[in-house]
Amino acid sequence: MAIQTLIDDEPQLAMPVRAQHARVSVHLSHNLDEVADAWVALAAADIASPGQDIGFVRTWIGALEIQEADQFFLVAELDGCPLALLPVYRRRVKGVRVLSFFPGDHVGCNAPLVDSARLARMGSVERAALWSALLGPLEGVDMLYLRAIPETIVDGVDIFAELGQSLAAETLYRSVFANWDEANTTQRSKSRRKHDRQQGERLEALGEVSFEEIKAGPESADLLEVLFRQRAARFRDMGIADPFACSVRKFYNATIAAESGVDVRLHVLRLNGEIVAMRYNVAHGDRMFCLISSMSDCLEIQTGSPGKQCLLRVMQTVFDAGFGVFDMGAGFTDEKRHWCNVQTPLRHHYVPLTALGTAAATGHRGTQWLRAKIKANKTLLALAKRLRARLHKNQPAEAGEAH
Repeated sequence: MAIQTLIDDEPQLAMPVRAQHARVSVHLSHNLDEVADAWVALAAADIASPGQDIGFVRTWIGALEIQEADQFFLVAELDGCPLALLPVYRRRVKGVRVLSFFPGDHVGCNAPLVDSARLARMGSVERAALWSALLGPLEGVDMLYLRAIPETIVDGVDIFAELGQSLAAETLYRSVFANWDEANTTQRSKSRRKHDRQQGERLEALGEVSFEEIKAGPESADLLEVLFRQRAARFRDMGIADPFACSVRKFYNATIAAESGVDVRLHVLRLNGEIVAMRYNVAHGDRMFCLISSMSDCLEIQTGSPGKQCLLRVMQTVFDAGFGVFDMGAGFTDEKRHWCNVQTPLRHHYVPLTALGTAAATGHRGTQWLRAKIKANKTLLALAKRLRARLHKNQPAEAGEAH
């Protein structure tokens, strides 16, 4: 299905100028291969999320067996050149037909793929018209829910501001440095280096410490087993349902296959040959995205802070290798405070398409607002955690959908 429209592609200047009309064509496909050329072109510069990596999404679709009819790839071209691509899938949530990003909350942020420079040159009205036109072909959908889109300012323009209704969400944390020396001197004070050294000495007192980066391959399968076993233990201690104890685990197993097209990097810290901390990362261009981290639950080993010792080595490895960005995802943690020098606000975007979708979007926004208020209040957050742990303890163990 394709439609065409005319929009003004012009800078926002103080004095009016003659509009330069550009033809925008929009089409919907249910097959990723049909939009692959546009996807690759838009992702050539850089991406904000693994969910914008074509190999990542292709593997997700295959592993979770998402039906073709539920795959929606909306493409806008400006004078024949790709301008925007929105990859989403349809699911039913309490009777509401929702379109959302494929990996959901398994990545730190999500976003449409866009030609940001051309989008920024358009005026606010033209961008609003573009998003409206892009969603024009949609049928059989009540609501578009686009979770955790980074606030993206290009030449002073918030290029996603006109994309539906938005709600402030969490913050995305990244380390952005030219090299390891810059990261080290900027983020590690004298007292921080001393503290890291003392933790390292405690760990080394327990035995031989080694660290390595391992790319996807036969050895990775056994490593993932350890990673998810350590994570499961951590979730149990926190009273949280394990988000990997479901079909999404099949996806992570699929990413380490040679044909997946996903550039997986596993960073592994060992003590006397046994894995005590690990990180699962996806590389794209000069960016590295950390999706999962784990460490041993042995109290003796934890005295040496294996998770922090692993991350210290990860940072040096990543920036020594020429990467410019290490993305540590959304939500504040102590390690992000130590290492991340760039913080980006995230927003949830809603586009209701039916009366049912309007009601669902209103309810969901209210729930998300309440969650944010609870997380910002230490007393309410502690109470919520205790309640969550109690409810999880009383629930029967079963695998649910995590996406």
